[in-house]
Formats: sequence, structure tokens, C-alpha cells
Amino acid sequence: MKKVNCLYRVSTKKQVDIQKDDIPMQKTACHEFAERQGWTITNEFSEKGVSGFKTSASNRDAIQDLKQAAKNGEFDILLVFMFDRIGRIDDETPFVVEWFTKHGIEVWSVKEGEQRFDSHVDKLTNYIRFWQASGESEKTSMRIKERMQQLVSEGNYTGGVTPFGYQLVKKGRLNKKGVECCDLAIHEEEAEYVREMFEKTIRDGYGSHRLASYMNSQGIKTHNGAKFQSNTVIRILRNRLYTGHYTSGSLVSPKIGELAVISDEIFLQAQKILDQRATKNEEKREISRNTTGKTLLSGNVYCKSCGSRIVSTTYSDKYTKKDGTISETKMHRYLCYHKSRKLNNCDGQGSYIAEKIDAAVIQTVHEMFDRIREQPEAVVLERKMQSQAQGLKTAKKKLQLELEKNTRQLEKLQLEIADSLTGDSVYSAEDLSLAIKTVKSKITANEQKLSEVETELETQSQSLAMVGTMYNSFLGWANEFDSATAEQKKMIVGQIIKRVELEKDYKIHIEFNMDYEQFCHEWTE
Repeated sequence: MKKVNCLYRVSTKKQVDIQKDDIPMQKTACHEFAERQGWTITNEFSEKGVSGFKTSASNRDAIQDLKQAAKNGEFDILLVFMFDRIGRIDDETPFVVEWFTKHGIEVWSVKEGEQRFDSHVDKLTNYIRFWQASGESEKTSMRIKERMQQLVSEGNYTGGVTPFGYQLVKKGRLNKKGVECCDLAIHEEEAEYVREMFEKTIRDGYGSHRLASYMNSQGIKTHNGAKFQSNTVIRILRNRLYTGHYTSGSLVSPKIGELAVISDEIFLQAQKILDQRATKNEEKREISRNTTGKTLLSGNVYCKSCGSRIVSTTYSDKYTKKDGTISETKMHRYLCYHKSRKLNNCDGQGSYIAEKIDAAVIQTVHEMFDRIREQPEAVVLERKMQSQAQGLKTAKKKLQLELEKNTRQLEKLQLEIADSLTGDSVYSAEDLSLAIKTVKSKITANEQKLSEVETELETQSQSLAMVGTMYNSFLGWANEFDSATAEQKKMIVGQIIKRVELEKDYKIHIEFNMDYEQFCHEWTE
């Protein structure tokens, strides 16, 4: 009696709940088919939330387990409900099916019978089947994406978990079946906490863990009834919906005023802080990860001699009074960590009294604020930023041309698939598959670089739009700096100053962030 392994698959993660009965249906059909054929099912593999169109066989555990079982001679037949359960990638899946047959495994479908490779016609039929399946996946994906984008562009709610700060209400909007849909509306009590989270991030330098603890201390729960976690806070701070814009991929809806909890400017300031604190930017980080320390500088202060980051520490200054009592004062200092631990050959000063360094930095900040008050003009800066944007546009065009070239090469290789299957191509099936994979990797790299340039262009565009707002922020900081808390001063300095280098004899070198330095430079010319 022939031994059978079965493979069941539900297409994508978004469809798992919708198609929750799909796998049992596939399983029942396969069992009934095997029983009619007199076969014994010895093992079953199920994949939930795996796209046969987007996920390569090499990244699917079930396919790899089946291949290993085939090598071990554990079964004779691979049975699926339909062949597209094996995959829908037209330039890969036909070769996967052929691999099983070459290893002595019969490949059967409940709906389509056995897939054979006895002739060139069989090979072409196999390729055409998966080419059609791939086309159907593309069409389905396009229809869903277009509909979602249409809804977003019209400013409509597309479903999902209701974000914290909002509630679902019925406003009379009907779906295509005539059923009234739910839309979002601001939940004012929760929205006030959202505003507070953004405020504490920007003004007080709260990190995601500290904000989560704060929310939990207030007894606030998420919409799932759970406590706030760090990732919960990050999702809130990263969600552009709070500015009144629905998003779907790169598509952003027109501003919906009634959904705006915070301004676009506040959102962008928070994004800059989050980006700075991200682990991947550790070497470029200029803003402190937290503001609980007593020193003014943190995260952006370095040793001029060896270039390593300087840390702040506390020590006790003790001395004996005339009456014999011991007086102890806690002092703060900046310390070259690498020199103190003898991790390099730093010949610079090992430590600095923090009070002296902080006072000098504050004096410089005051001087900068004074210059900003004297010459409030932003026209020159705006012109310079537009020039930088032009350079990014040139880079974008170059990447687009390279992407088009690689895409054309991929199309040529894909046209070789049919000839390769019939033995009429200069490429073997293995060489063609490798060539296609290589070109696809280049295309992926092109798309990633292009996305990065587009993101930078978008950031430039947002910066241009924020020139006036930036100037107002400078004035706000200038007016409130002296009366600000220690945490707020640390955040203001962290956003204005890019790098501080300390040298022997308390020589201080300060490098401002580009935006602020441009303001000061252009205004004082």
C-alpha cells in the first residue's frame, strides 16, 4: 500500500481568520481521495499564514520537511487539494514539483489528478498551470490593494484594531452590501493621554519603557485590556493617524481634521527622537536614551583625543572640617570611559567636572538663541534645503533607471523558462533558476535603495514645510530654556547640539545639528 504525505495551506495571514474552515475542507477532501485510491496517509503538513505567491519554497518549513522526508524514502505520494497549494511562483514552483518526481515521488491533486513529466508537453502544462496561478495571485493582490488605497484616499476607515485614542461610531456610511459601516472618532479621554505621551517624549525625553510605566501607574489599559508595554507605546508614537491621516503603505489620505489628535509638527519631532534612539543608529545617536541623569549632556559628548563616547558618573567629595566632622558632597563628572578602563591609548584628559562643562554649553546655547531673536529670516535656509533636495532627485532618477534595466533582464530570463523545461534553452533549469534569483536580489536591492532615497526626499519636503514652524520652535525654546526643568533642558540641548568634544584644559568644541547651524550661519552673514 502506497504511503502518502499531505500538504495543506491557507494563503496569507490576513486570510487566516476569513478562511478558518479552509484547511479542514482540504484535509477532508484529501482523506476521501486517498481512501478511494487505497492509499494510507502517514503524515500531514499544514501552513497557516504562508503566501505561496510571495514566499519562496526555500523559506517554507513544510516544503523543506517534505523534501527531507522524500530523501529518506518515508513516503511515495505527495497529495494536495490543488497544485497551487504547493506554491504560485511561476519561475520556481514548477521546478519544485519536478524535484519531487525526480526523487521518485508521485505528485497528485484531488482536483487535477497526477502531475507527470514524461514529455515536453507535461513540462509545459506544469509551467502553464503555475503561471496561471501566479497571475491569479497578482490580480487578487492588485484588486485588494487598489480597493484599500481607494478607501484610504477617500478618507475611509479600512478596519483592524481600533487605535488607542479612538472609538468606533456609526456615521451613516454604507458598504457595497448596504450595511452601515463603523468609522473612527476621537475618544477624548484616551486622546488626552496620547497627547501627553507625545509631549513627554519631546519635552521631557521619556523613553518607551518609561512611558509604559507611566501609563500603567495611571491605571490605563489598552483596548485589549492589557497593560502598556514598550512596543505598545512605540506603535502609538509611530502612528500617523494621530495627525488625522489614514495610511496604506506609502499612500496617505488627505488630512481629516476631526481625527487629528496632535499636529504634524509634533509628530515629526517625535519621529526624529525615536529614530535617534533606535539601536541601529547607535553610532550616530545624538539624543540621550533617557533624561533621568543629572548632567546636561548625554549621548552626544565625546573625547576629542580618542573620539570615544564620554559617560557621566557621580562621585563623593569628602573633607574633614575643623571640628572633626566629615562633610560629603556628591559631584558629577564626565569621564572618558575608554581611558578610564585602559581600552585604548587615549592621551587626553580623563575626567571633567560636569558643572563647568554644562555651564559653558548653556552659555553657548544662550548666545545662539540671542542670534536667532535678532535676525528672524528663514528664506535663505529654505533655498539651501531646496538645493539639497535636487541632489536627491538626481539620485532617485539614477536608481529608477537601474531598476528598469534589471527588471527587463528578469523578464528576458523568465521568457527562457518554457524553453528550459523542454530542453531548448542554453540554460539548464538549475542555472536559469539561479540567474533569476540573482537578478531578483538586485531588484530587491534597487527597490530598497530607491525607497531610502524617497524617504529622505519626503523628509526634506517635510523639513521645507516646517521652516516656519522650526523657527517658532527655536523662539519657544529660547523663551522657556531658563525656566525649563533639567529634563527639558537636556532634550532641548540634545535636539540643537549634534556633538560636543572635550579636550584638555576644558576646551570645548560644539557642533550644532545641521538645521540649527544653518539658521545661525545664514542669519549672521
